[in-house]
Amino acid sequence: MKLLIPPLAAAALLLMPLALPNPAHADEAAVRQRLGERLPNVKIDRLTPTPYPGLYEIYSSGVLLYTDEEVRYLLQGALIDAQTRQNLSNERLRELTAIDFDQLPLEHAIKIVKGDGTRRLAIFEDPDCPYCRQLENELDKVDNVTIHIFLYPIEQLHRGATEKSRKIWCAQDRAKAWLDAVRRGVVADNPGDCATPIEQLAEFGRRLRITGTPTLFFGDNNRVAGALPAPQIERLLGNPGAAAAAPAPPPRPAM
Repeated sequence: MKLLIPPLAAAALLLMPLALPNPAHADEAAVRQRLGERLPNVKIDRLTPTPYPGLYEIYSSGVLLYTDEEVRYLLQGALIDAQTRQNLSNERLRELTAIDFDQLPLEHAIKIVKGDGTRRLAIFEDPDCPYCRQLENELDKVDNVTIHIFLYPIEQLHRGATEKSRKIWCAQDRAKAWLDAVRRGVVADNPGDCATPIEQLAEFGRRLRITGTPTLFFGDNNRVAGALPAPQIERLLGNPGAAAAAPAPPPRPAM
């Protein structure tokens, strides 16, 4: 779904809470009905009144939108707290896309234990994804973690990634085969004809709306898409001191 919102409409929506005299929220059912009439082809997964008068949050197919009570305007973009500079949309998306770590199909993952392995991280990765390669280099700097790698080849972007993923899974030492492939471009020497979970993982990923790699899931159920630097990984794994020592830039986009 791709919506283009005129700048003036977006500005009007952002200014709306300031212009209205703090009315009570309209009937949610009425807002939903108007959405159905004006956007009949858009699936509304969730409609939620925001803390800001007159502003509603729409969650649709993994995307956050905002609208007014009359559904006159739509805004697609980040909602920023001007005082704290906090990206409220990102925080909300993390809440909406969180998943219980123990519900991940860990039996279908390649398991790599580093140090005492006490912390937990799961990653959906494509062996030919350049950002996955970058992430693996950053993971070299992270210790005391158990990493679960889910093979998630995106054939539309990387032709041959599915066959390569099969050979990785069919290797005698899957962890070594994965690291050889993603870091050095060396493919495991086998026919790749064993039973693999790649199709099941593709279906699972579609249900979670995983559209790019790498996509990371942390032990506290937090989810982040894109390659992260080691200090940010440490912070999300529960070591805030590491991130404080070296503030992390935004993650590289997943692909």
